[in-house]
Amino acid sequence: MERTSPHFRNGSFHNEVPTEIMVKGTSTLKLLLKFFRKPPHAYPPAPLPTVHTDLKATPAGETAITWFGHSSYLLQDRGLNILVDPVFSGHASPVPFTVRAFRGSDVYGVKDLPDIDILIITHNHYDHLDARTIRRLRHRVKAVYTSLGVGRTLSHYGMPAQLITEMDWWEEKEIAPGASLTATPARHFSGRGLRRDSSLWSSFVYEHNGRKIYIGGDSGYGPHFKEIGGKYGPFDIAILESGQYNAQWPNIHMNPEEAVQAGFDLGAKVIMPVHWGKFALAFHPWNEPPARAVKAAAERGMRITLPRIGEQVILDISYPDARWWE
Repeated sequence: MERTSPHFRNGSFHNEVPTEIMVKGTSTLKLLLKFFRKPPHAYPPAPLPTVHTDLKATPAGETAITWFGHSSYLLQDRGLNILVDPVFSGHASPVPFTVRAFRGSDVYGVKDLPDIDILIITHNHYDHLDARTIRRLRHRVKAVYTSLGVGRTLSHYGMPAQLITEMDWWEEKEIAPGASLTATPARHFSGRGLRRDSSLWSSFVYEHNGRKIYIGGDSGYGPHFKEIGGKYGPFDIAILESGQYNAQWPNIHMNPEEAVQAGFDLGAKVIMPVHWGKFALAFHPWNEPPARAVKAAAERGMRITLPRIGEQVILDISYPDARWWE
């Protein structure tokens, strides 16, 4: 199926616009050494504050989003339980003692979840597709939707193949009565181990009886946000990555100011920045992403919500905005 995709050429997937993973002249060896010697400010000085929420008792008539740190969250929408990029193993690496979760950030696990109607995996990076979590979820999930080529990895970790639907950009699927999911472009890359770009990376548009939510996955800033906003916007909320950025890889991760701009491009009523608050994959202070995002949103008049881990965003009702990271 990958080989028939217009985004698959010469043995690998490609972004819609030319995208260098690293800026020219970057020393991979120096970056690797720096990665294992991150400055102390990359980690919180104390356990993160969290909120205990009974996820099995969320009111069926509401639309609630519960963040688990980084890019993992549970979307409960009027009876549907949708889980995005869950990582509950305590690390985001093939080597367990590296890329450890921040203290206090790993308070939720598979046992705390309701049965999952839809599991969405945006791409195959270790901080989005976690082997141990998939193995523990395989009997708790009714259906899985993911990007082209990711199904092989999910099956390898025990997810039944008959549950997995792979999607190409702009492909739409009905996932429940009145509910659809559309795979949309992102500006990123894929890879596990030494293999790069053999599977696709995606964002997703979720629609259910008039409600629209943008599930951003990982993406650098680019023209695809306006394109998606023009085709599917406006959105009730856009969940956008705004952490793990660095000047040496500006094309594949957004900084907070770019995430705010992406919210405008999408026509989002509210943005929820993610991809921070659990793992240190870059070198910036752990709490810089929310601080910069709040400042940029205030300057430009964009509504923003930044819940604690476990604290629910309830659309049209509650948008947590306490500056708990300060």
